[in-house]
Amino acid sequence: MKIITIVGARPQFIKAAVLSRILRRKKEIQEILVHTGQHFDANMSEIFFQQMEIPEPDFFLEIAALNHGAMTGRMLEKIEQVLLSEKPDRVLVYGDTNSTLAGALAAVKLQIPIAHVESGLRSYNKAMPEEINRILTDHAADLLLTPTDRATQNLLEEGIDPGRIEQVGDVMFDAMIFYGAKSEKYSQILSKYGLERGNYILSTIHRQENTDDPKRLHAIFKALNDVGKEFSVVLPLHPRTHKCLKEAGLLKLTEGLTVLPPLGYLDMIMLERGAAVIATDSGGVQKEAYFNGVPSVTLRNETEWVELVTLGWNRLAPPGSADIVKEIISAIKTKGKDSKPYGDGKAAELIANKLLTGN
Repeated sequence: MKIITIVGARPQFIKAAVLSRILRRKKEIQEILVHTGQHFDANMSEIFFQQMEIPEPDFFLEIAALNHGAMTGRMLEKIEQVLLSEKPDRVLVYGDTNSTLAGALAAVKLQIPIAHVESGLRSYNKAMPEEINRILTDHAADLLLTPTDRATQNLLEEGIDPGRIEQVGDVMFDAMIFYGAKSEKYSQILSKYGLERGNYILSTIHRQENTDDPKRLHAIFKALNDVGKEFSVVLPLHPRTHKCLKEAGLLKLTEGLTVLPPLGYLDMIMLERGAAVIATDSGGVQKEAYFNGVPSVTLRNETEWVELVTLGWNRLAPPGSADIVKEIISAIKTKGKDSKPYGDGKAAELIANKLLTGN
């Protein structure tokens, strides 16, 4: 069986690292890896391939730094060329990025079966590009690999045939189990920046709804600046967020923060493990916080990972409509309920078997 895997962004590299390792152990499967280039610089891409020992991409499309339509359109064109040349039995896509949607569209138009890892997530906010990408990909795919009960229920409520749905758990949980021990062994990030476990707040901001709205961007960074007067705030700064802060004249609000460049996965895990609380707009980081037993505050109006709010591990703090500072500080040292909403850490093996046997 020939499978083409399409990745392009940080969260997809993490998931592919786990699943590709399993797929390539099975001699019946030939995996071809396509990297669209959506995250392209060394800190957002190359370091993940190195640290996580992801196979070198068979195709690197070099498509980045474009508006959504142009980026998705060019990806669609180039992915189609790869599919026509390679003639795979199935296309495998992850998550909710432009790379995900482009891969799904290219495959469905060529009548190539699609497997969607992390299917069924819904924020119910169609202003988010990621939400549109999720919905369209799910309805194009023939195998929808869901991480949670809620994701499965979302698909059923949309009328998707239950026979297309397979609940497998979350491959990011697999990744945390496998790479967590490596981060403890190899990461020097805490000593490098003089950070003490449990004595800092970690923050990541990159969502378009926050970075491209000057009022929301100001509300978030004013809050982080205020929190930084009482607690150490560590901020790995996404390149696009830095660009938006500069254009909005808001870089001065980062002066009281410990600003870091984008980090590799092992360093990011170590920072998450040592944080007192994590304030983020990232879906993946919300889960990574939970995996590491750290409370989180989501700086958005909603989250696709609703079970974390229900369990008490996460709380919402919409920029401009809530007291972000209060929510961040009150989340410190809180703990949610014990539960296993993301499976048992064997999602990748379940997916590989499903792809190979259909069972």
